[in-house]
Amino acid sequence: MKTFKELSLLHEISEALNQHMDMKKSLFKVLSVLSESLSLVRGIIFLTNSETSEIRIEIAHGISEETTKKIKYLPGEGIIGRVIQSGEAAVVPRIREEPLFLDKTHSRNFVEGQDYSFICVPIKKENRVVGAISADRPFEGKKSLEEGEKLLTVVATMVAHHVINIESIRIEKEQLKTENIRLKSELENKYSFTNIIGNSNKMREVFQMISQVSGSSATVLIRGESGTGKELVANSIHYNSERNKKPFLKINCAAIPENLIESELFGHEKGAFTGASHLKKGRFEMADQGTIFLDEIGNMALSAQVKLLRVLQEKEFERVGGYKPIKSDVRIVAATNSNLEDMVQNGKFRDDLYFRLNVFPIYLPSLRMRKTDIILLADHFLEKYRKLHGKNIKRISTPAIDMMMEYHWPGNVRELENCIERSVILCNEGAIHSYHLPATLQTGTKSKTLPLSLENAVAHLEKEILMDALKNTKGNINKAAKLIGITVRKFSYKASRYNILYKDYR
Repeated sequence: MKTFKELSLLHEISEALNQHMDMKKSLFKVLSVLSESLSLVRGIIFLTNSETSEIRIEIAHGISEETTKKIKYLPGEGIIGRVIQSGEAAVVPRIREEPLFLDKTHSRNFVEGQDYSFICVPIKKENRVVGAISADRPFEGKKSLEEGEKLLTVVATMVAHHVINIESIRIEKEQLKTENIRLKSELENKYSFTNIIGNSNKMREVFQMISQVSGSSATVLIRGESGTGKELVANSIHYNSERNKKPFLKINCAAIPENLIESELFGHEKGAFTGASHLKKGRFEMADQGTIFLDEIGNMALSAQVKLLRVLQEKEFERVGGYKPIKSDVRIVAATNSNLEDMVQNGKFRDDLYFRLNVFPIYLPSLRMRKTDIILLADHFLEKYRKLHGKNIKRISTPAIDMMMEYHWPGNVRELENCIERSVILCNEGAIHSYHLPATLQTGTKSKTLPLSLENAVAHLEKEILMDALKNTKGNINKAAKLIGITVRKFSYKASRYNILYKDYR
């Protein structure tokens, strides 16, 4: 049964370990407590390197730091090495009589006529040894040595939990840091403006403007119809800027109720309004040194516009219910599909805010204004969703491409992406055909390729099937006929009827 003195010692050591997350500070405190309680001449805590198995002195009591830095042990070397290798404690009643005692520190100058004992116990949790604790103390008989060993073993177990926990936290932090670096690198690559799909003249102009403005801190206003990729451009501006290591926060002004937009942007003080039970930081406070993307800026309430104007002019704001100005260096990238000029004329948008936001406008063309990019985009989305849905679709048929080229795409790139994903899901063949496309592309007056009668529709589909069969068989008419289940004679007749030359596919 432990004495009150021992319990008091263990409690003090427990407090020392829980007091600091800094390993050296906590272990130094442990050695200080042990030295005072056990009359130690010297105390050392050794830890092993999990990668190299090398044993180092982590902290020492009674030895200079300069000396401890130079000393290293290997598993099995001397008493320390054997204790760590075997996981078993070692007790030397009289140090001067032990031949295995290496004394690498060369710091033992004992009092003449006094024998000193050495106790070394492993620091281990279950079967995992992470180090050892050693203690030099005056020899006071066998019983004293046994009691010292038991007490030191208990302390070593407590230290083991502490060391392993701190090591686990350190490893986890390193892994999180590595993962964070990897994800940031992926984001930078993903949102590089070179990854925005488009080769038309209008998109080249957009790329040039992104490249020019990214390196500055200028406010950017992205204009364009819904679905043209305004958020993608905002991402590119941030991740290609000097702020790319700082926060990038996105706010859809149309999705936040008018009575909450100020609190969301600028935060609120505790008790500022009913339900404000605690202080809340706003997006501008959280995005300091970074970028805020304000999507659908035209839907922002006039009361919030006043505060936003102050942020742009003074670089400061106040929380809702607060009086203390808060400084914030935030770059603003805004986007809208609204006609802000008309809104200013009608008093729905502040003219002073409009001029503050319109420092560097970027106009994104609608898809019908960049039709040469439709094929590039369609192929990109086909590859994306083919992999996502596990389909073996290799291409989009010519009639389907013609149909997409003729369509007016009111939903722009977003509508095209949805169209391709739907087609990939429906398609169980090697190519996407016109009949896989949504009904919106197959009806109306916009498309010149659409048949006007049942007879024309059948002929249109028949021609497409014949052409695909020849493409898949590289112009081999025998294989093509077999592929679609008709005779070579019938295939030749229909190919001649639709003016299809099999030699063109070789």
